[in-house]
Amino acid sequence: MVDQPSLRNRPELQSQYSFPVFKTIGEVPKSHLENLLSVFSDVRAGEGVNALLMALNVFLLLAAYYLLKPAREALILSESGAEVKSYSAAGQALLLLGIIPLYGWIASRVNRIRLLTGLTLFFVINLVLFWLGGMQQLREGVVFYIWLGIYNVFTVSQFWAFANDIYTEAQGRRLFPLVGVGMCVGALAGATVATPLVTLAGFGPYTFMLIAAAILMVCLSLTWVVHVRVNRSAPSEVLRESERPLGKEGGFQLLLRDRYLLWIAVLIVLLNVVNTTGEYTLSKLVVLEAAARGDSVRFINQFYAQFYMAVNLLGLLLQSFAASRIIRYAGVRGALFVLPALALISYSVLALVPVLMVVRWTKVVENGTDYSIMNTVRQALWLPTTREAKYKAKAAIDTFCVRGGDVLQAGIVFVGTSLGAGVAGFAWLNVALTVAWLGAAWRIFVEHRKLAA
Repeated sequence: MVDQPSLRNRPELQSQYSFPVFKTIGEVPKSHLENLLSVFSDVRAGEGVNALLMALNVFLLLAAYYLLKPAREALILSESGAEVKSYSAAGQALLLLGIIPLYGWIASRVNRIRLLTGLTLFFVINLVLFWLGGMQQLREGVVFYIWLGIYNVFTVSQFWAFANDIYTEAQGRRLFPLVGVGMCVGALAGATVATPLVTLAGFGPYTFMLIAAAILMVCLSLTWVVHVRVNRSAPSEVLRESERPLGKEGGFQLLLRDRYLLWIAVLIVLLNVVNTTGEYTLSKLVVLEAAARGDSVRFINQFYAQFYMAVNLLGLLLQSFAASRIIRYAGVRGALFVLPALALISYSVLALVPVLMVVRWTKVVENGTDYSIMNTVRQALWLPTTREAKYKAKAAIDTFCVRGGDVLQAGIVFVGTSLGAGVAGFAWLNVALTVAWLGAAWRIFVEHRKLAA
């Protein structure tokens, strides 16, 4: 890896107080806003406004996505059915094989803010085009499903790449938990308002597309505000770094060249396969229970409404009050083991007691931890990397590796069901995969320690 500017990893004085009061010797007094935000994370003087703007930005990104998800489901299921929907994930992975190199080529020719601006405007224009196609009664359910899967991982990935770029490693460890609160609240808010907008306001899929396009323009404005604020106070060395285009290497090239990045990719694939296989076992047991009750639609709808509410609530609580404290005391490397350790225990219990109540609550804990603590740790892993890795390699991992994990999991389910594997069999498989996941986490631990040395 190319060495980062010295300011990237400059040490900070450690707080002499415990949560929720954060002070350092000789520190400038904090504002009322920064004192309030310190309940959630270690916010220092002068950091509050930018951190809040970043949290608001990702809040809006996730809210827009959760408005588009019902539109996606309505279009593809009404036009093509569930089978085509399941096949579309493979289409996303195949498209990303071409999109990632194209994105890397563009990133090598423009600076940071132009890259983020161009990407956002591209997605806004896409949404307007989908709306126009809908007004002409075009059948675009499959195309929109594939597009949204790419849109979601790309926009969130590039948001966090920007966050990694504007914060030093020490700042990121402290402030990412606070920014992540915005992500959790945005997902919860978007999912909550979608139903009344459909049932009470009568909004359809195409209306949601225009709303999401407008939200993306607000997100772009926030990105520009943060960019200007950061550059205004940045040292000349950091300012010059932010204005230059990225290097010539593509995202896949960076992954294959660097062991640290490669192990992150392996971890993301394993995490995704374990999680989605767990979702399959949950769905399997829910369908069996619904059939036994004789009221499938009502039971499944009620079950998943309660399930997602529990997951989002737990995720928000963990993000707000646990993520920053765990990273503070265990560090990024130590926090990396929290989710796989929970998953190992959960799937071991599920393999021995494969009943709906057990899988329901193990998945609530797993997903809630994944969306909060693990998500924050995943983003913080990129803090000591080069700018090229933050934008290009991160985009490759967050898009292709995530969607590739979906395809791999679909293959696992196909083979497992063909061999007659039941819920317990898939749980034991997840136990084995989680052991491999812990191994990948250890390799990242070792490589991350080398970077920090």
